[in-house]
Amino acid sequence: MTPRKKGSTMSAEHKAALAEGRAQGRAIRDYLEALDAHRPKPGRKRTPDSIKKRLAKIGDELTTADAMKRLHLTQEQMDLEAELAAGDGGTDLSELESGFVAVVKAYSDRKGISYAAWRAQGVPASVLKAAGISRAAG
Repeated sequence: MTPRKKGSTMSAEHKAALAEGRAQGRAIRDYLEALDAHRPKPGRKRTPDSIKKRLAKIGDELTTADAMKRLHLTQEQMDLEAELAAGDGGTDLSELESGFVAVVKAYSDRKGISYAAWRAQGVPASVLKAAGISRAAG
């Protein structure tokens, strides 16, 4: 059996830099995913009141619907109930945004990410300005 080669050890600074990079990446990923989740959908926004009206109408339609129509109405009913339950209690964007603003400048400089790339991902110009990233930066 050949003796194992002793692995190289990382300096404390290297470990700290890796940990910082992971934390920055996590803050940026969480913010971008939240932006995607909160991106407006096409069409009119449904209000809780309009959802309740549609649920009442579905309840009436279910009594006279044939088997296939009942199947589709049941699915629509389940979808609307889930949407109503979800409401606006989603992710708090302001908390994620402040974490993003704190790290995005250093991350952009280190990774060579331009202002235009952030904007293409849906990051508002005001957020980039607060982070100190300008159009001239990339």
